[in-house]
Amino acid sequence: MYPELLKLGPLTVHSYGLMLGIAFIVASWLLNKEFKRRDMDINIATTVTLLAIVFGIAGSKLFHLAANPGDLKNDFFGAVFSPAGLTFHGGLLTAMLAIYIYLRKKGIPFLVVADSTAPGLAIAYGIGRIGCHLAGDGDYGIPTTLPWGTDYSNGVVKPSLMFQGSDIAAGYPNGIVPDNTPLHPTPVYEFLIMVLVFWLLWKIRKREMPDGLLFSYYLILAGTERLLIEFIRLNPRLLLGLSEAQLIALALITAGSAGAYYYTKINNHKPRFVAPPELRYKEENSASDKTGSGKKKTAGGNR
Repeated sequence: MYPELLKLGPLTVHSYGLMLGIAFIVASWLLNKEFKRRDMDINIATTVTLLAIVFGIAGSKLFHLAANPGDLKNDFFGAVFSPAGLTFHGGLLTAMLAIYIYLRKKGIPFLVVADSTAPGLAIAYGIGRIGCHLAGDGDYGIPTTLPWGTDYSNGVVKPSLMFQGSDIAAGYPNGIVPDNTPLHPTPVYEFLIMVLVFWLLWKIRKREMPDGLLFSYYLILAGTERLLIEFIRLNPRLLLGLSEAQLIALALITAGSAGAYYYTKINNHKPRFVAPPELRYKEENSASDKTGSGKKKTAGGNR
């Protein structure tokens, strides 16, 4: 594991922070491409990205602290400002609320932008999980004898601490799971699955479908991925033998299934949103013609 990639004087480049930054850059780039294709103002895409960054990180931290109040008691400021301890679903829900309020003020249907963000959300989540893998921050799975079992002994959260007091630890001498125990590299599993989800969503995004259907598919696929991966991770079980993440995943699957049914069976003839002139994509013509007169042009979307 490589929690710290390199040091540049007083500056330390952390693997998780780097991958998180890459995830946001990739998602933002994909969102800009989708806005151009849909003939929508990319300045709105930039604002959506900024809201996702600010409220996504804040929501991720708040949900984690709400689920782990003991962290605040032990070290309040350390828990609040630590780069570790981020809950993806918390960030997703908080960012969605902030973006919904912004789009409502702009007069843009939320589901139009949700569809545009769906592929980027999938790949960004996968890239973020690579950061978790490199940091060894406790998102790994339970012990395994599979040949790709991974040693997380150099991670920021040691397995001996992660499994302390668990049923798994009870099966080891002195109730301690050795730090070099091979574990399921669940962040890598999630990355590979979300690459497939991204590929599927990116491939079908140009099909004629009602606004909201693509995002519904994303909720179903992302929720199913998290529901299943949790069975080989160690997290507290809250209800019916399911963890908090699994309960949220079930809610996402339910919402996505309801949306998919609605947009394919009940309201499948609703026309797709077409941006009014003031919200359409505008591209500055950087190449001056031979007369030296630079003009603005409005580019049509290649649907």
